[in-house]
Amino acid sequence: MDFLTLFAVYVVVILTCIALVCKYSGQQQTPFGVIFNCISRVTAPFVPVWLQRLSQRSLHGLFHQRNRTFIYLHLLLELLAYGEFSYEVFGFCRDMDTTLTSLSVPYILLAVKTYLFYLCITTDPGTVTQAKMSGQLSIYPYDRRMFHPGVPCPTCQLVKPARSKHCRVCDRCVQRFDHHCIWVNNCLGARNTRYFILYLMSVCAMAGSMALLTGDMLLHAVLRSGLLRSSYMDGQGQRQQAGPLFVFQHLFLTFPRIVFMLGFLVFVCLLLAGYALFHCYLALVNQTSNEWYKGRGMVCQHCHPNNPATSADSHCGPAPDRSRRHFYSRGMWRNLGEIFFPLCPVHKKDN
Repeated sequence: MDFLTLFAVYVVVILTCIALVCKYSGQQQTPFGVIFNCISRVTAPFVPVWLQRLSQRSLHGLFHQRNRTFIYLHLLLELLAYGEFSYEVFGFCRDMDTTLTSLSVPYILLAVKTYLFYLCITTDPGTVTQAKMSGQLSIYPYDRRMFHPGVPCPTCQLVKPARSKHCRVCDRCVQRFDHHCIWVNNCLGARNTRYFILYLMSVCAMAGSMALLTGDMLLHAVLRSGLLRSSYMDGQGQRQQAGPLFVFQHLFLTFPRIVFMLGFLVFVCLLLAGYALFHCYLALVNQTSNEWYKGRGMVCQHCHPNNPATSADSHCGPAPDRSRRHFYSRGMWRNLGEIFFPLCPVHKKDN
């Protein structure tokens, strides 16, 4: 059962990394950064300078500049999963008289997901420009907690509308900025958050449908083989009844690629389901990821709370009502409507 131990260790490591990412997202100092810096300092004397510079440029280009690497990686993983499903699972399911309607569901979801993925990549998230700025300033009021009136963007030199943020990767200010997603090589903002939420749901449904069909195929394979009624000789020469671990090992040795694909699909489905639920929660309360991260340790950028003389800075105006955690929430249904039907700039008529 050595492979089961290794698989369990692999799962624990992956889940631990996910938990750490969720805990330290949006923070400047993280365990990942500390570990990376320590490793860099230790290995620096033994690594050639040219290799250090090459790795730094590669990492910078991969995570801090727009590129399509993760789009291609996404498509490659999708191709491998669907290739294995179509090559082996589809045929086994047909032999078990699974209906074509059930088998067509993953392919229909693939078409839907591909269209939403394309919209996430190509749709402008709501870039703040000089021509549109006057209208964009009127969309949301300033909460005077995270967003303050009259504050210019240091890079764009434009007055920042409420809920906007400058993306260092795309080098632009984005209206109702949520985050920059490397998987779609685009920012998520007022104009394309709806497509991203639907995209996450479609990927979860796609992975879930393939996992259910694959799991059903493996279950039928076990039942038809009579494996549950069989027995085996253990290391001490004792006859043992086949249990779940023995059945799993048998399936892994008989269908290694299918079992590995099933584990990958379940992992992706659970991971993205949690991420999709998080974004659905943000949509229901009318909050962005950027605002959620800031709200975890909110400190006014223009005041010094420890200094009473500066706490009443006129730039910040009256103290915000901290009892209202979700300043921009207008009720669940109106919040959802704002996501799927983004607010348009208000143009004042000349008298």
